[in-house]
Amino acid sequence: MSNIIKLPGLIDIHVHLRDPGQTHKEDFFTGTSAALSGGVTTIFDMPNNLEPIFTSEKLMEKINIAKQKAVCDWGLYLGTDGRNTDEFEKIADKVIGLKLYLSLTTGKYVVADDKLVELVFKKWPKSKVLVVHAESDRVDLVIRLATRYQNKLHITHVSTKDGLEKIIDAKKNTKSITCDTTPHYLMLSEEYLREFKGLGIVKPPLATPKDQEYLWQNLNHIDCIASDHAPHTLDEKQSSNPPAGLPGVETMLPLLAEEMSVENIIRLTNINPRKIFGLTQDTKTYVEIDKDEGYKIKNEDLFTKCGWSPFDGWEGTGKVKRVFIRGMKVFEDGKILVNPGFGKNVV
Repeated sequence: MSNIIKLPGLIDIHVHLRDPGQTHKEDFFTGTSAALSGGVTTIFDMPNNLEPIFTSEKLMEKINIAKQKAVCDWGLYLGTDGRNTDEFEKIADKVIGLKLYLSLTTGKYVVADDKLVELVFKKWPKSKVLVVHAESDRVDLVIRLATRYQNKLHITHVSTKDGLEKIIDAKKNTKSITCDTTPHYLMLSEEYLREFKGLGIVKPPLATPKDQEYLWQNLNHIDCIASDHAPHTLDEKQSSNPPAGLPGVETMLPLLAEEMSVENIIRLTNINPRKIFGLTQDTKTYVEIDKDEGYKIKNEDLFTKCGWSPFDGWEGTGKVKRVFIRGMKVFEDGKILVNPGFGKNVV
């Protein structure tokens, strides 16, 4: 017996498709194909490419690539080093938001000067979301600045009790601060890192089981779940200097379906992402999953170009059977049914 459930298309607000510059890891076609296979109908791609997306020129180059390759809908972030604030007003209407790095991540684009950080908060348009990678005391800083300058602040990939506690406290005084976490912070801890070494290296690092437990206990205070899909090849991850990042866009839904209610999945991957980023709901964009069909996540079945998952061998439920975007069937029974370029820019 099958138990087909219809879900609104998932919106993954945090992916790294590596295109342009590192397409041996992933590109807009393989990454959006992976998204469809996981029931994700819209992705927002991060700006820390090999050459970061800090200028209008680089942004337009990336937009043109996505237009040619993407098979699901998409939006792009602008990045900042604190020195491109004069371009904000010119570029803001072309991007889904701005990404600011205040803690170490891939690309080393961290803004360490607090005066530059404050300038970013001051200059970024208040109608657009400011997404921040912040850990420890940097969480205090961004909450303070967002309160001062009335920004729409979104703190991404929250992994620790300390970080989430600060956000929960800040939310008591403002509705303009939101946050997300990822499946790997909910389901993997530092114990995985000890066992699998380079495969488990990610930024922020995998936290303790107590941090993990706190995230689950306070899921109602978390606004979104995003994959932070950050693919690297197995050779890179198993090298003596493995880069940080894990793939995850196509395993997010089956892992969540195994652990939480359909209502929570919809809240965390559709309703809240739409509210935060100002997207309308399209009733013709949806996913059909078989809630009763169990299956095993296998590296050899993945669409991502990197070809591996930290969840290889895990049991999942909610297998994606069909995906529709704007009324068009785009995925069915493991096959992509549309050509590269079908996906639309949501901005």
